[in-house]
Amino acid sequence: MKQLITLFFALFVSANLVSQTDEDPVAWSHEVKQISHTEYELIIKGDIFEGWHVYSQYTADGGSLPSEFTYDGAGEAYELLGPTRESATIDEYSDIFEVEETFFKKEAIFTQNIKLLDPAVNQIKVNLFYQVCKEVCIPADKDFVFSLDGSAVEEEAVVLDERSRALTAALKIDLKNRERLNQGQAHVDGNSSIWVIFALGFLGGLIALLTPCVFPMIPLTVSFFTKHSKQRSKGIVNALLYGFFIVLIYFLLSLPFHLFDSVDSQILNTIATNVWVNLAFFVIFVFFAFSFFGYYELTLPSSWANKMDAASSKVGGAMGIFFMAVTLAIVSFSCTGPILGGLLGGTTMAEGDVAWNLSAGMTGFGVALALPFALFALFPAWLNSLPKSGGWMTTVKVVLGFLELGLALKFLSNADMVAHWGILKHEVFLALWILLGLLMTLYLLGWARFPHDGPKAPLSTGRKAWAALSAAFTLYLVLGLAKVTHLKLLSGFPPPQFYSVFETESDCPLGIECFKEFDEGVAHAKAVNKPILLDFTGWACVNCRKMEENVWSEPDIFPIINEEYVLISLYVDDRKALPEAEQFTFLYDSGRTKRIENIAQKWGTFQDVNFNAVSQPYYVLLSPDLEVLNTAIQSADADTYRDWLLEGLGNYRD
Repeated sequence: MKQLITLFFALFVSANLVSQTDEDPVAWSHEVKQISHTEYELIIKGDIFEGWHVYSQYTADGGSLPSEFTYDGAGEAYELLGPTRESATIDEYSDIFEVEETFFKKEAIFTQNIKLLDPAVNQIKVNLFYQVCKEVCIPADKDFVFSLDGSAVEEEAVVLDERSRALTAALKIDLKNRERLNQGQAHVDGNSSIWVIFALGFLGGLIALLTPCVFPMIPLTVSFFTKHSKQRSKGIVNALLYGFFIVLIYFLLSLPFHLFDSVDSQILNTIATNVWVNLAFFVIFVFFAFSFFGYYELTLPSSWANKMDAASSKVGGAMGIFFMAVTLAIVSFSCTGPILGGLLGGTTMAEGDVAWNLSAGMTGFGVALALPFALFALFPAWLNSLPKSGGWMTTVKVVLGFLELGLALKFLSNADMVAHWGILKHEVFLALWILLGLLMTLYLLGWARFPHDGPKAPLSTGRKAWAALSAAFTLYLVLGLAKVTHLKLLSGFPPPQFYSVFETESDCPLGIECFKEFDEGVAHAKAVNKPILLDFTGWACVNCRKMEENVWSEPDIFPIINEEYVLISLYVDDRKALPEAEQFTFLYDSGRTKRIENIAQKWGTFQDVNFNAVSQPYYVLLSPDLEVLNTAIQSADADTYRDWLLEGLGNYRD
């Protein structure tokens, strides 16, 4: 488990992270040399960008992924003469995997001799799977086609079977007035989520300041800069530079996630709603929680901190201060790591671009962490007003542990709903949160204790106040479970009410009649002569639940949706496999293909190719003849959404 956690956060410990979003960090080329009438030498060469490396075929098991070759037709059209040879490699011990790894720097050359068995063969196809790493690792594969007679290599045309051609055509619809989709973008509320995530990151940074890994560092670090500089102005400048580097480091930690954007427009949504990814988050957050409870310490390898500390002393100047900031990020990881993990998990459930949301959150976290170092350097007298370190910081960690467990259950719930296991239904989820709230209240009152708690002491006024707040929140959950009140403050976090242990009349939001197949919904709309509310949603979509439970439920909005529109809800994260007869290969206009095997892939691709959108919620108003009636909209307040529905209804009737 320690290796898994270390590997998970290996992305976050580099000071020199470079994002390569537009090009492969390896420039590949290939050639063929004829040795005799039937023997040839195939040569593959990779020029590796500075700082990156590619792993050997023979790197140690248990470490990074080795390079692997697949030779199409080997053994039939030709035979391989010996193993694939490699150019010079480098051996280096990996602190992460604790094995000796073998890799290439700057250049990798692979050579394979073959002997033809079929004289008619004039082209050889080879596939290379490899992993290229800097501080982030990118798995990739590359196809090479060798022309043995010097003739031009013909690219293979994409050939679809009859079923794939028909289903590809069916998935592309003929929208009328398509230009209306992007008119009046003032309706769309997506950009504000960046600032919300920034604020949440800032709040997370403020909480991290109160932990025992960070709080004692504030007076020590500020005193170091102010007392070890010959001029007070120089000390202030150094402290401000230290704060700037903290912000920069946490921003840089988010850059690897931007690499995914160039792979597939739906990949981040696919990752965020993947069953196994959500289960991994669940396990990791439980692991984090028990570290906060004091059962074990979660740290990065001490050698990393030692190297950064030594570098800061050796280099000096601005770079020395930079390495000091990196050292802080590493040594405080046992407290900041779980909070950063929560931030990472939270951004996957937020509206908008996941990568940029994460960058905003990480920047906010860094700003909050850096702020006291800058402020106390400017006003050192304020240091006297800081509370002393003590047992209250342990209390903060334990409370964070309970919050981590609550978030862990959210990821387990995502996996449960997406996979349709039916384990963590609405009532079960609330009951578990109630149990956590009760245990946290008992801890704050001193009736429950953990391994790193000090001697029992009288409760402070602050701790009593937090206990009362925890008890009130737990009572709120109880009232929600008993259906005495609607849990609007938590909309999107518990499973929807129709995902219940009790039999419900409808599995659609708020009991509204809905269709989960586009063609069926359109046919019904034509039959009843009503416009369509097309709802791109997801089981694990927090903002979708907020819209349904806080906006759709409004008394002047619910009747409009329920009586005036035909609701078509398409779940883009539903991993249920399609029937064999409905699985096919989708062909994009660019020539790229994609295999459609489950409901999520079908409706996610449908949204992408027809509406050029991949985020949820995403709402479109259509006539039964597929005329766009109004601007597409995402999250919105109740007044904006009601006016949008009425405007679309008016356009349909005109």
